[in-house]
Amino acid sequence: MKQIKAFQIGCGKMSKYIMKYLYELGGTIVGAVDINENIIGQDISTIIECDSKNILIENVNKLDDLLKKTKPNIAIITTTSYLNDISSLIRTCIVNNVNVITTCEECFYAESSNPTLFKELNILAKAYNVTVTGCGYQDLFWGSLITTIAASTHNITKIVGSSSYNVEDYGLALAKAHGAGKTLEEFKNDISSYDNITTEERKKLINEQKFTPSYMWNAVSWLADKLELTPISINQKCLPTTYKEDLYSKTLNITIKKGMATGMKAIATLETKEGITIEAECIGKVYSKEVFDKNEWTIYGEPNTTVTINKPDTVKLTCADIVNRIPDVITAPAGFLATSKISNPTYKKNY
Repeated sequence: MKQIKAFQIGCGKMSKYIMKYLYELGGTIVGAVDINENIIGQDISTIIECDSKNILIENVNKLDDLLKKTKPNIAIITTTSYLNDISSLIRTCIVNNVNVITTCEECFYAESSNPTLFKELNILAKAYNVTVTGCGYQDLFWGSLITTIAASTHNITKIVGSSSYNVEDYGLALAKAHGAGKTLEEFKNDISSYDNITTEERKKLINEQKFTPSYMWNAVSWLADKLELTPISINQKCLPTTYKEDLYSKTLNITIKKGMATGMKAIATLETKEGITIEAECIGKVYSKEVFDKNEWTIYGEPNTTVTINKPDTVKLTCADIVNRIPDVITAPAGFLATSKISNPTYKKNY
């Protein structure tokens, strides 16, 4: 494979390790953009904390011109969590014949939560012969790890998962998406209200590109696809998390008062034609001192199996998965593909 030339879109917390890991595997960053005026004009080395790379972070408004000039193999988008918010960035990459890999959680399986936009971008990607995919921590720890265990199970009846993470580690957009810092009334109106609707009302929102899925909505859809199951229904419930004392959030730069939302517990339940239920919750919140990341999944069947991972370094694991996945995306068929439809992830010693 020719040397991988990547373009970094979004130079926040996640990009630090992604760019570092990419260089260490033999790739190179040919350009970078952001919206933050405080870092625009700086060399990317200030983010990576290394010697100068002679690549300045420029305004995202210059993306189209920069892609034409630098001609990267792939663009890495590490900005926000929802497809609607990054669709214009993806389009710009596609029409410049640039593959896309993103940490955007909805892109892990966008077909189930935003099918209209997914189909549009899928058609466009195929027309320009490029691949778009979303991955990260969930690619392994909510996906391939679970399907691997399933491969050693007979007669599965149910899959139950739970994953927790500190929203402080992922930046402002994710913290806000989890409702951190809202009053319980604001959380109810802004987030939980989407749960209190009928199935038909939810389908309408989905078809109109107005639905906000929890991260597990896309994860359980990915699992059903990888396990070749047929979904017949999917629902979610989003609940606020609180804490007994005030908590300071460095990311939000506020003190979250006792009883206010520190984040969100989102539970997604998918029923299948085959009789297997997939139920998974993700808990993203501002952590108190005694809390740590945890990932636990149980497959019920013959036999029952539980896997528990305490204190996974979710940020670095996400970034390593993104970087290891880049060759897979470049060589994958054209289209907007979930990683369930491309090769299984593998360790890359170098490119």
